[in-house]
Amino acid sequence: MTQPGTLILIMAIAVLAPLLAYRVNRWVPVPLVIFEIVLGILIGPDVLALAQHDEFTDGLADFGLAMLIFLAGYEIDFAAVRGDTLRRSTGAWMISIAAGLGIAFALTGAEVNKSFVIGTALTSTALGTVLPILRDSGDLRGRFGTVVLAFGAVGEFGPIIAMALLLSGRGAGESTVLLIVFAAVTAAAVFWALRPRPPWFARIIANTLHSSGQFAVRYVMLLLAAMLGLSHAFGIDVLLGAFAAGVISRLILHGAAPESSGEILGKIEAMGFGFFVPVFFVVTGINFDLKALLDGGRALVLLPVFLLLFLVVRGIPLYLLAPSDLSRRDRTALTLYGSTCLPLVVAITTIGLDDKSISSSEAAALVGAAMVSVLVFPLLALKFRSGRGESAADRAGHGEGSDRPSRAGEASESW
Repeated sequence: MTQPGTLILIMAIAVLAPLLAYRVNRWVPVPLVIFEIVLGILIGPDVLALAQHDEFTDGLADFGLAMLIFLAGYEIDFAAVRGDTLRRSTGAWMISIAAGLGIAFALTGAEVNKSFVIGTALTSTALGTVLPILRDSGDLRGRFGTVVLAFGAVGEFGPIIAMALLLSGRGAGESTVLLIVFAAVTAAAVFWALRPRPPWFARIIANTLHSSGQFAVRYVMLLLAAMLGLSHAFGIDVLLGAFAAGVISRLILHGAAPESSGEILGKIEAMGFGFFVPVFFVVTGINFDLKALLDGGRALVLLPVFLLLFLVVRGIPLYLLAPSDLSRRDRTALTLYGSTCLPLVVAITTIGLDDKSISSSEAAALVGAAMVSVLVFPLLALKFRSGRGESAADRAGHGEGSDRPSRAGEASESW
């Protein structure tokens, strides 16, 4: 099918998926991403062969992934997740990467490149997928939501750093130097973002917020483009730049126009979750090698193995290092949310396929296991948290979490 026809099909699925999710969610809350990926597989070359990925749709999908990581970076309130919680989340991820690489080396017979791909993929958390679920359940702004946000943020950021160090194709020394330079530039950008904005900056944001000017939205997109370009110039994965852009954008907007920051984010989310992010997930389905997963049997055996390893490598350190004030049920829910993965698994396996570090069947097994994690783990976590969403009084007492009020129906938009 021609390129415009493929895009029309992708957008048709983007419209159909929330309708299906709305109907199914009356009985069981299934994340919207599952419908997007499964329908993408359905129209892809291995089933109905109605759509083929091409350079144009792949480009849109890449930007969709960048938008997803950007929004995850924007959601992080470092004032809420710093201190002991941040130390625990960092420690948990360090244990995960050590365990992941160790298990991967054992599974692959010490094949270095393949072990780096598999080991890194086992350590990620799909924070962008988990956040809407937390919002809808009333957990995001409470103590539990703050902890999930901290552990999930490190689960997004840590694998991106590991990708830059282990999967760049350069020597470890060169990658480390480039990463340090990039971190220094990013730190300077954060310092600049913390400086007070001139009065005219807030005025032009307010004056163009509901006009065709949309200064704030354009400014945020400029920051995103600049950080993506900077990471590309340093030869570092662009997802690191997207994450940094989200953090910097939050600091600037909350400092310059706190009363408008929520509405501005709503506009960015509408652009991301309304177009670019669903394109990423549908194209993920189209690109999914279903034939490799079903042929031969090995990939089908690997799928439950990888699903279990997500829980072992990522989940167990979360349970062990969770803050002591969390109950056993909350620790279990944190383990399940933290073991939920997909976007970074797709990105990591794509790198592995491009440099021929892993086979298509191994990539299909990893992505398939990640898809199952998105479907199963959050549902189980909701069961453990059932009836435990914190009240407004509890949230006020903690004083932690997102400073943006929950919006009705937002989960269905983001899923």
